[in-house]
Amino acid sequence: MESKHYDVFVIGSGIAGQTAAKICAKNGLKVAIADKQAFGGTCAIRGCDPKKVILQFADIIKKTEALKGLGIKEVPKISWEDIQGFKNSFVAKVPKRTEENLKELGIDLYHQSPKFISKNEISVEGKKVSASKFVIASGLTPRKLYFEGAQFLKTSADFFNLKKIPKSATFIGAGYVGMEFCYLLSTLGCKVTVINRGAQALSQFDAFLVHKLVENMQKNGVKFYFNSEIESVEKLRKNFRINFKQKGKTNSVKSRIVFNTSGRVPATELLDLEKANIKNNETGIIVSDFLQNKTNKNVYACGDVSSKSLPLTPISGLQGYIVGNNIVKENSKKFTNPLVPSVVFTYPNLATVGLSEKEAIEKYKNIKVYKGDATHFYNAKKSNESIYAYKIIINKRTDVIVGAHLLGSEANECINIFMMAINQKMTVSQFKKLIFTYPSYSNDLKNMMKNPD
Repeated sequence: MESKHYDVFVIGSGIAGQTAAKICAKNGLKVAIADKQAFGGTCAIRGCDPKKVILQFADIIKKTEALKGLGIKEVPKISWEDIQGFKNSFVAKVPKRTEENLKELGIDLYHQSPKFISKNEISVEGKKVSASKFVIASGLTPRKLYFEGAQFLKTSADFFNLKKIPKSATFIGAGYVGMEFCYLLSTLGCKVTVINRGAQALSQFDAFLVHKLVENMQKNGVKFYFNSEIESVEKLRKNFRINFKQKGKTNSVKSRIVFNTSGRVPATELLDLEKANIKNNETGIIVSDFLQNKTNKNVYACGDVSSKSLPLTPISGLQGYIVGNNIVKENSKKFTNPLVPSVVFTYPNLATVGLSEKEAIEKYKNIKVYKGDATHFYNAKKSNESIYAYKIIINKRTDVIVGAHLLGSEANECINIFMMAINQKMTVSQFKKLIFTYPSYSNDLKNMMKNPD
């Protein structure tokens, strides 16, 4: 078996792996990077970026539906084929461009998932490769489900290659991916069912706002089943039958396609980590504040596969930067979790930053909560929006804003303003003194903090 040595070997070509590899290469280290999928990572090829390209067309439908009869005569017709073509104009360029950029820096590329054979050796493409340092940036992969017929389930990656909108679809799991795709398909005329194991969709978001979002989707024809366990999936002539148990009773639904949107787990199964004494668990590779593995000091992990990461692209890029610099100059940078806003791109958007109400109660003796429906605000009325709500959490003793939760058409942008306010430890009175453009959704944020719940 051919043998080769590198200063740094990176596993995973998403933003985290790319960032670490480029820093090391620019500092004169001999670097290689491997990926079993197309180079560029989940976000750029089969995640955030193509998702947003597609979702904007559903948003247009929802906005025009709200204004039909008020100036809009007809809701526009959508060409799924053209949407897919437009999406592919972004996605198709990514692998080639990524590979070219890496090659220009002298980085060797491998198109296979490596396997560790010892603490400093891997097997990849029929070669034995050793390295002084390894960077694991392999990201997340769809969670495997184990019941009869699980082989019939499709994943989010399959969603991006749909040739046409199915007549019906079922989503197993009501997290980010399930809810966003459920919104998209239901808006484009698909009959959608969501079956969720837990009692609430989007369990990491505020229940008050999630309830409003789910109610809105139900009005759009989406059928939800909560507290439900899948028992089996059967293949019929045209459809699939999904059998599940809810409240002790067996139920079933039929649909043309079934998606596994039950969540994602660290993509480490193929790596044989135990052979390299790399400690890991269900949260990913166990790392220190330097993002260095605690049992194999020659291994670093960054991005979604790291135990200290959230599955968000900006965090992946930051961690890749830290790992690259810690290899170039031994452990010169520590990672501390920044305040990160998070958004579900349904319509309306659901966004959150800072503490939940429950977390705030646990952290502070007394809190103040501003909560309410904002459909009477001018911005909602001018667009004829039927859903617009908020919950803002305040430390009562200091009057400092500590959490914000928004449900609205511009929540994905407005949440960034609350992110900055919380980072700056702004009080409610300081925030209200800010001058925003008017009339704007940003200006609405001040009106949300008038009468505490």
